[in-house]
Amino acid sequence: MPASPKEFAGRPEPRDAQGPDVLADVLDSMRLSTIMYGRFELSGPWGIRFCEKPCAHLVLIAHGSARLDVEGIPHTVLLSAGDLALLPQGVSHTLRDAEGSPLHLLGQGECQRALGVGPIRLGGGGERTSLVTGSFRLGAAPHTLLFEQLPRLVHVTAEAPSLASAAQLLITESTSSSPGATVVMSRLADILLVQALRLHIASAQNQEQPGLGALADPQIGKALSLIHEQPAAPWTVESLAAAVALSRSGFAARFTSLVGKPPLEYLARWRMTKAAQLLRESETPLSELATVIGYQSEASFNRAFKRWEGSSPGAYRREHRQRASAP
Repeated sequence: MPASPKEFAGRPEPRDAQGPDVLADVLDSMRLSTIMYGRFELSGPWGIRFCEKPCAHLVLIAHGSARLDVEGIPHTVLLSAGDLALLPQGVSHTLRDAEGSPLHLLGQGECQRALGVGPIRLGGGGERTSLVTGSFRLGAAPHTLLFEQLPRLVHVTAEAPSLASAAQLLITESTSSSPGATVVMSRLADILLVQALRLHIASAQNQEQPGLGALADPQIGKALSLIHEQPAAPWTVESLAAAVALSRSGFAARFTSLVGKPPLEYLARWRMTKAAQLLRESETPLSELATVIGYQSEASFNRAFKRWEGSSPGAYRREHRQRASAP
């Protein structure tokens, strides 16, 4: 699809003694690019089907309401004006005004039209609904565990005050013909993504679902911050447990429950994620890179990376350079 992508800005410096911003670290490592499709003006009966794609989808209801059905979720979600739906896994989903309304599968040309020429108009002339859609393309393989563990749907209602101003600005900008409107929409979509993830983290405190919600737990959140701040440190379960004032067994069980993997497996995966990012984005020699992410030798790093990625670090770097230089 045509796009007006904008890569997330580089990770900010650590804010204070609490350590790095793990959420920013995760998003930065994935190199998400924002793609705005634009505004849809719909009148009942109407229905739209979005196929599964390797990206995160965003839907914002500007006016009216919609029924959202997401593959893998057994119940229909009702969206009202001001509601935001974030689908982090890019699964197939449908939007429609009422149960049984015919579905229209959008073609590439229609998405292109939504970007610059005006809204997509569909439906039979009945009750009106307006919505804005976009997506976040993954610039790197989605190996980031905390993002992988996100649910198929993050639904944020219009009552959430932290989203209201950015959502209204995006809705207003979606009708604008002023120069740079697509760029403004992309930046506002970035804000909505982060705010939705923040709300998900806060709400996950009382749930059993592993993933980013672990950041809301004071001790496990601190352990994750330590791993992200010092990935090359010789961490053990014992040293991480001591750093957050938990027993070894209690820490291991709690970390595994909230994050979805044991501490040392998470550490190993994060080291590989950072290694892949450095291979894509820097000229750091492999011997130096191995030390930076916590391996005692280039040979041990090569073996670990090949097990994780399926190719050697050198081959991975060459492949991504060739891909970046391709027309």
